[in-house]
Amino acid sequence: MSETSTRAARIAALSWQIAAGADEAIGEEPLARLGRKAEPVPRPAPPSAPAERGSPQPAAASPQGGARRPPVALEPAADAVRTARELAAAARTLEELKAALVAFDGCPLKETATNLVFADGNPQTKLMLVGEAPGADEDRQGKPFVGVSGQLLDRMMAAIGLDRRHFYITNVLFWRPPGNRQPTAGEIAACLPFVERHIELVDPEILVLVGGSSAKTLLGRSEGIMRLRGQWFPYQSPAMARPIPALAIYHPAYLLRAPAQKRDAWRDLLALKERLRSLG
Repeated sequence: MSETSTRAARIAALSWQIAAGADEAIGEEPLARLGRKAEPVPRPAPPSAPAERGSPQPAAASPQGGARRPPVALEPAADAVRTARELAAAARTLEELKAALVAFDGCPLKETATNLVFADGNPQTKLMLVGEAPGADEDRQGKPFVGVSGQLLDRMMAAIGLDRRHFYITNVLFWRPPGNRQPTAGEIAACLPFVERHIELVDPEILVLVGGSSAKTLLGRSEGIMRLRGQWFPYQSPAMARPIPALAIYHPAYLLRAPAQKRDAWRDLLALKERLRSLG
């Protein structure tokens, strides 16, 4: 194998790891874990005698000698979700909704993300896509679906004659989960009022739910994407005057891992194309 081919193969392998979520190094230097000797496990200290009931308990000391801080809550509290509903409902334009998200501190993902990932594309079109969560590339650029899976999605849409001038795209989450892990129910709950208001303001004629998390969250269903894909469902939030037909499709990141499912994905795209054509 030539040096050029070897370099191309290494770049392809690294791109695949990034698409799978392995985009963060643990340490600066590699560790020879197989050659390390097992370190003895320290025995726990015997339990101390229980304090008398009613006596004040001193705060546990940290290794630095100060009082240990209480653990940081990783899930948004109920009042954060209530605040999200109030901020989202007050937004009258997409610009106001984005400003409300910038001011919102109720989702813990905001503390670890680099950028808010709001939306991309044309909000004046008939078609709106809602994905799951930003990845590393999206977090860096502040736009949804710009990484490897986003490039595949663009090719999928181009196959039916559409580009980002013809659709508007966002996610259920506006900040990247660390390491591309699955979002928690609390994180989704904190973002959901903004997502619902997002759809209300755009008011599309067709909604495409990209991936299982998006489909289950917005449709209120428990089935996985294997059962939901290819079907049309009515989507409606409380502030909407009419339901919107919504189509669930595979996430392109899944298609990168399971290319055999591209045949079903193509059928779904043809169904979307036919539905758009019927709108005139």
